[in-house]
Amino acid sequence: MNATIRQAALDLATALEAIYPASEAQAIAGLVIEHLLHLTPLQRRMQANDPLPPEVLQEWPALQARLLRHEPVQYVLGVAHFADMELEVTPATLIPRPETEELVQLIIHENQQTRGLSLLDIGTGSGCIPLALSRALHPHRAVAVDISEAALAVARRNAERYRCEIEFQQLDILADTPKGIAAGSLDVVVSNPPYVLESERGTMRSNVLDYEPATALFVPNDDPLLFYRRIADVSQQLLRSGGGLYFEINEQYAAALAALLTNLGYAKVQAQADLFGKDRMMRATKP
Repeated sequence: MNATIRQAALDLATALEAIYPASEAQAIAGLVIEHLLHLTPLQRRMQANDPLPPEVLQEWPALQARLLRHEPVQYVLGVAHFADMELEVTPATLIPRPETEELVQLIIHENQQTRGLSLLDIGTGSGCIPLALSRALHPHRAVAVDISEAALAVARRNAERYRCEIEFQQLDILADTPKGIAAGSLDVVVSNPPYVLESERGTMRSNVLDYEPATALFVPNDDPLLFYRRIADVSQQLLRSGGGLYFEINEQYAAALAALLTNLGYAKVQAQADLFGKDRMMRATKP
C-alpha cells in the first residue's frame, strides 16, 4: 500500500466499494483517516501527500478487514459523531442516526424557554439524546433508562466525558417504571424505542443486522406499537400538564401512533417529517 494519506484513503474506498456504494465507501475511508490522524476534513485534504505514521500503517490491515466484514465504521473506531459530540459506541448501543439528531433539535426548539426543565429519556443507548439535550437546555434534572447495563456503562462514560449530570437507571420499561420520579413532575419524555418489525430483517443491511443490538431494534410483527403504547401510558403519569412526549418513529405507523396517542387523551399530536420528507418523529402534549 502506498503510504500517503491520499492513497490510503483511495485504496480503502476502492476496497469498500465491493460492499458499499462509492460515495459511502469514500465517506467511510475519510472518517477512518480523520479519526486515526486526528484531522479535520480540511486538514486531511491539505496534508494529503503526507505519509501515514508507522503505527497507523501497522493497524491498517486489521481495520480494513473488519470494515470488509460489514462491521460499521463507528464500532471499528469506537466512536460516533452526534450533535457536535464524539460519543463512545459499542455493539451494546445503537449507532446514533441523523434523524435522532433532528428529534433532539425539535425538542430543543420547543423547550428552550423552559426554566428548571426535567426530562426523561427511555431506551437511552449511548446516551446521545439526554447528553445533547443537557448541553443545550441545561435541565434541572435529566433521567435516562435502558434495559441493557452494558449500554448504560457506555452512556455513563459519555456523560462523564461531557460533564453532564444525568441519572441512569437500568430497567425494562415494558415491566417497570422509572424510580424516584414524582407524578406530574416531568416537562419532557423522549424515546427512540425499538420499532423495526421482525419481518423486516430480510431487508436490512448486514452492517446493521449483524452488529447492532437486536433488543434496541425489533418489535413483534403483531404489535408494532408495543413500546409506544407502554411509554405513552407511563408518560401520562409522569408528565406535568403541558409537558411534551416525543418519539422517533417508523414512518409506516405514523397514522396509527397518532390515533393511539389521541385516544389516550394527548393533545397537539403531530407527526414531524425529517429532512427527506418522511414522518420520522411524533410529538404530543399532555393536557
